[in-house]
Amino acid sequence: MKKLLWLTAGMFAMLFVAMPVKAATADTIPDGVYAGEISLSGMTEDEAKTAISEYVDSLRERQITFLAAGDHAVTVTAEELGIGWANAEIVKEAAGLGKEGNVIARYKAIKDLKHENRVYPIELSFDVQLINDVLVNSCAKYDIKAKNLSLVRENGEFTVVDGQIGYSMDTENSIDEVETFLTTKWDGNDCEIPLVIKEEDPKGSKEELANVQDLLGTFTTSYATSGYARSANVANGCALINGTTLYPGEEFSTYETVSPFSEANGYYMAGSYVNGKVVDSLGGGICQVSTTLYNAVLLSELEVTERHNHSMIVTYVSPSSDAAIAESSGKDFKFVNSSDYPIYIEGYVSNKHITFNVYGKETRPSSHEVKYESEVLERIEPQSDNIYADAGHPLGYVVSESAHIGYKARLWKVVYEDGKEVSREQVNSSTYKMSPRSATVGVATENPDAYNEIMAAIGTGSLDHVRNVLSIITTW
Repeated sequence: MKKLLWLTAGMFAMLFVAMPVKAATADTIPDGVYAGEISLSGMTEDEAKTAISEYVDSLRERQITFLAAGDHAVTVTAEELGIGWANAEIVKEAAGLGKEGNVIARYKAIKDLKHENRVYPIELSFDVQLINDVLVNSCAKYDIKAKNLSLVRENGEFTVVDGQIGYSMDTENSIDEVETFLTTKWDGNDCEIPLVIKEEDPKGSKEELANVQDLLGTFTTSYATSGYARSANVANGCALINGTTLYPGEEFSTYETVSPFSEANGYYMAGSYVNGKVVDSLGGGICQVSTTLYNAVLLSELEVTERHNHSMIVTYVSPSSDAAIAESSGKDFKFVNSSDYPIYIEGYVSNKHITFNVYGKETRPSSHEVKYESEVLERIEPQSDNIYADAGHPLGYVVSESAHIGYKARLWKVVYEDGKEVSREQVNSSTYKMSPRSATVGVATENPDAYNEIMAAIGTGSLDHVRNVLSIITTW
């Protein structure tokens, strides 16, 4: 019985081998092979690669429209998203059909093609970084920021201003959606792709804002000696802060609120401290705004998260009671609404005085009182004047800049209950640079004796002595 089976198998094998097998030529792809809708039949590998590459190239100008927040559309081409051909290996596989394996496998591959076409999908690739760049640079600008319910204070009364729902693009998920659609679902025609848009509810309610009724802290400083430009800067900075509503846990940045320091944002050139010198800059005087707000915040007992002293002492508050902001050095005054209720910041100017009021819900007992005490630890007086001889100006010319006394100081928070001190805590410490009085003195004269006298006076390092000498030799 076993012998009979062996003979039958052998006879079958011989018959199978003897059957005619019509395969593709050695260097072309057999009939019935496709890449997508492109027939590769009779093509060499290079011809097939060229045909598929040309097809992918034809898609480069297809328009792909992203649907961003607020029904805004951003259209780009597939080329701008880095379209490419991802599975070039299918050509080699297609070319090997009917040519690889034993005779039975080769025969079967060719026979199968006569009954059913072999279709290889053309897989596309896209540059994720380019997709990200388009979404971030062109689509995210249409995001609509949620606008919280807020307050306005007019004629001593608060009014609630309704908020607005926010809509913003979820960049990470949008990239995934775009790449998945283009690589698995796209038919190669112009298309629209909705981006993943997140909805953000505004903070607050009328009931929550109704709690804002009590004055938590108020502080006023004077800028009576300031000129027009500095006064305008103080008023402008105050107006930019006025009307701020801050919810529990939110942080307020003075710099972000009052910047940029530009003419377009309402600022003028005025004196400010830069590297220990008084120079004119756009927004000069803005630090008086941040300082006044700082003291109102301290009296409200809210959490200060960033504060810097000036490089040199200021005159409108006591040492260590100031709060500087500066774009060049990254200084800012920040605080957090550490209360359990919203707060409202009111700022206004009147008769060259700036005032900030912080309103909220008073939870401190009526017996509670807080004061702040400035303690000067060291006073550093200039020992001489910096005097510069200028041969470009005549004898008698003097331009001077005031001296600044150096200080080391600290600020104490003192808490009273029923009029008795119950705690004393250091709030900050500050160091202010000493800057000597400086002057530029003209020394141009045809009188050698007068020249020698003024140069000798300059050498003493005393501007007062220079002035005395000038009062004498200018009469010669």
